[in-house]
Amino acid sequence: MEPQDASAPAAEQQAPPPEGRRAVTIHRTGPTRYRAVNARGGEIEFSHGADEQFTPVELLLVAVGGCTSVDVDILTSRRAEPESFEVLVEGEKVRDDEGNHLSGVEVTFRIRFPEGGAGDEARRVLPDAVQRSHERLCTVSRTVELPTPVEFRIAGD
Repeated sequence: MEPQDASAPAAEQQAPPPEGRRAVTIHRTGPTRYRAVNARGGEIEFSHGADEQFTPVELLLVAVGGCTSVDVDILTSRRAEPESFEVLVEGEKVRDDEGNHLSGVEVTFRIRFPEGGAGDEARRVLPDAVQRSHERLCTVSRTVELPTPVEFRIAGD
């Protein structure tokens, strides 16, 4: 397989993965700077943290918070459109006998719904929506919490 040109349009970079499989391709754009591209052409840049770009650990927090945000938004906004919707995701980066990892990851929802019947209904279902996302729906947090093997390979030329 020929190497892909990092400057080529994203649509030419990656074919859609088989149904159910998710994939991204990461291109080095400079010293400790990278661009991730998905099969739909979306791109996000990241680095090791010496600049304004997200770090991989911050992107993991984004993934956890983003996944559960989508779940909770879908389940609650059927009742009422939120006036404000903010999710804080934080954790402690530690280095111990198990190597580098996050500890104490917490997801805090700050959502405000309008006054009235529809807002009351959205507030009523909010705790259940958060619980359902955490226990069943959010693929990202479920993957982090469950024992999920990650296989590393080096592709041949």
